[in-house]
Amino acid sequence: MRYKLNIFIKVAQHLSFTLASKDLNLSQPAVSKTIAKLEEDYNTTFFNRSRNSISLTNDGKIFLDYAYKITKLFEELEHSFLFHEDHENLEFHLGLSTTIATYVMPRVLAKIQQNAPNITFHITSSNTKEIEQKILDQKLEYGIVEGKSSNQLLKYTKFINDEVVLVTSAHNPNSKNSVTKKELSQLPFVSRELGSGTRDIIEDILKKHQVEKLNHVITLNSTEAIEQYLEYSNTYALLSVHAITEKLIQNKLKIVDIKNISFERDFYFVCRTGYQSQKMDLLNKLIKTNYNF
Repeated sequence: MRYKLNIFIKVAQHLSFTLASKDLNLSQPAVSKTIAKLEEDYNTTFFNRSRNSISLTNDGKIFLDYAYKITKLFEELEHSFLFHEDHENLEFHLGLSTTIATYVMPRVLAKIQQNAPNITFHITSSNTKEIEQKILDQKLEYGIVEGKSSNQLLKYTKFINDEVVLVTSAHNPNSKNSVTKKELSQLPFVSRELGSGTRDIIEDILKKHQVEKLNHVITLNSTEAIEQYLEYSNTYALLSVHAITEKLIQNKLKIVDIKNISFERDFYFVCRTGYQSQKMDLLNKLIKTNYNF
């Protein structure tokens, strides 16, 4: 519920689904769906919608007041139980897959340390397969990765949703607003390296839609490198929506719709099967309560 209220507050503050989605690092359809579900749950309409703008209804203004009060209570609860003296001088050795380490977790970890400066994080960043292997080798206790494997020695717990989208330079003269499956397979692609969680998930979804192969023209080992390459070429890439928010706002990249294909996935906490500790439970709670809240 807190997650939904936070989305509602952002939309009410911006009076724009588009700006709220960029602020939240979520896709616009996900934000719109959440607001529609809230309106259905409370049997009312919170926003007046016109072609180019939205505004709060009277019920929306009342709900916004409650949303502020409830989220404030959540913050007080968080400070009372998650940040107290028993948690001083804790160290966490956490493995993060590349996209998560770069685009999702920095602000979460900063907020945690702002509230609990005696908690220390040691972060290992690599692709998903390498993080999973370090956990299996007991070099790391836990991590957050993109997708999950079928390895029964690893236990996965859902963290957040993500969406992978097709992007190209905002100034690409050859780009369309949307492409078909056939056109997708013919585009010049910049791709992540083998072992990347993003690449594995893309390939799995493409196979389900009978798209056997993409036209890979270059492989790079980081999302940041791919973004830079896209800016100076007419190539395409499939990237996490979390990774491209700033580039979209700066009008350096743009999203191209793929007809009848969506790349939705989850990010997961991962640890060894059977491994459990109060310290890990605390870490999960700290991260979940400080992500987008």
